[in-house]
Amino acid sequence: MAVEEPNPALPTPAHPMAKPGYGKHSVPGQAPRRKGDFDHLPVREAYLAAYIDRLPEGTAIDIKTLAREQPRYGQQAVQTALNSLTAAGHYRRVRVPLGDALTQWVFRTYFSRTARDAEWWARFLSGDVPEAEPTARDVRSEAYDTLARLGAADNRLTLSAAECAALEELAAQWLARGATPQALVRALTAGLPEQVHSPGAFVRRRLRDKLPPQLAARRQVLVECTGCGVPGLPERLPDGLCKGCRGQGGAAGTQPAPAAALPPHEVHRRVAALRSRTRLTA
Repeated sequence: MAVEEPNPALPTPAHPMAKPGYGKHSVPGQAPRRKGDFDHLPVREAYLAAYIDRLPEGTAIDIKTLAREQPRYGQQAVQTALNSLTAAGHYRRVRVPLGDALTQWVFRTYFSRTARDAEWWARFLSGDVPEAEPTARDVRSEAYDTLARLGAADNRLTLSAAECAALEELAAQWLARGATPQALVRALTAGLPEQVHSPGAFVRRRLRDKLPPQLAARRQVLVECTGCGVPGLPERLPDGLCKGCRGQGGAAGTQPAPAAALPPHEVHRRVAALRSRTRLTA
């Protein structure tokens, strides 16, 4: 069902940010924003897609926050719409291991203005499609913000605006290689000398000397079913929805499976099995 251009009616929202490193992540290689980007979607899905599309990187796009911040739809409607956006190729929620350990995972939510098929998402989530170039706008912005916050972590590394801008590209390389902002701050502030006479030069040296290696082409991720939150390998949830939620018509806009579709012990058992499988195949 087409919709009469919802985009121009939506001002850029004042929307809360997620914790650093979380929130909205835009995928690379999207077409420029233009009239009718979401005309192929039903009215509700087109409205929410246009709303999310206009949000800055790092803003919270979970169900509760979206339901609270936009005026039209409550949590149940937002949940169903996100199911539909997932099936349509615009939205994915995944778990990514923190570093090499499989005991700590971070959640990332990806949005694509350009609809992607299941094959593209599988390649992207496995690392075959670069998550972002070091000079991409979202990575650079996050890199600048991380550098600007260094002084709060340790006042010996307080940087000026000009120093943050000059070091932004180096910091962006860390983020593009998988480092979180928190990990970057720890690497720059660990073991500081008693006095740092030139914070800018000191940070530049550490950014160059401690730059992490490029990520391997493939990485272990778990896709979360947008409908019920059950995790699974990307090939088991090719369209971002489990069989139960697909069977309840997530793409057609009907009521999704409830969050308690599986008991907690069963979810933990499945995650443990996935971790064990990863260790065996590593």
